[in-house]
Amino acid sequence: MSNDVEHAKRALRAELRERRQLLSEAQRADAAAAIARRLDALVDELGARSVSCFLSTTTEPGTREFVTAAVRRGIRVLLPITRADGLLDWAVATDDDEIAEGLYGLPEPTGEVLGPIAVNDVDLMIIPAAAVDRTGMRMGWGRGYFDKTIGSMEKCPPVYAVVYDSEILDSLPREVHDQPVTGVVTPTQTLILSPERR
Repeated sequence: MSNDVEHAKRALRAELRERRQLLSEAQRADAAAAIARRLDALVDELGARSVSCFLSTTTEPGTREFVTAAVRRGIRVLLPITRADGLLDWAVATDDDEIAEGLYGLPEPTGEVLGPIAVNDVDLMIIPAAAVDRTGMRMGWGRGYFDKTIGSMEKCPPVYAVVYDSEILDSLPREVHDQPVTGVVTPTQTLILSPERR
């Protein structure tokens, strides 16, 4: 059973990755600007003073514009740093754009490293996803970092995944460890999918 789910996820991830690679630079730039506006509005709506967010790769829906603007607005932004043990460390974003290549080639901050529990104090988590379904179930890229983080938090804030519009699906294959998200932000909409996550 779980092998079938893993196989279905692997096939779907490959398809989604390929679709993302077909987007033009202009499409990516437009999407990033729209996502930045939507994330700004979400931060305001929730009254968030501290958020966690990921630094997007070149094919992911862009978050860097949002991170820079949020830091300049006085929002405390924590950025994830991947660890070999499957946990995430965090660093506070600055507006100097100092970024290094981390584990798996992911963009990561270079500031002072805070431990995994630093994220417990944020008012909002903004996380990556390959896709999200209409019940709020999120499918990541298979390493489980964000599922572990969300699953281990005593008091989890609202969690929003950032995806392209075509990556909101009717249903997704799921496993026991998969964690739902509160909602999703795309270039054209912000949706609440699972307001009562737990």
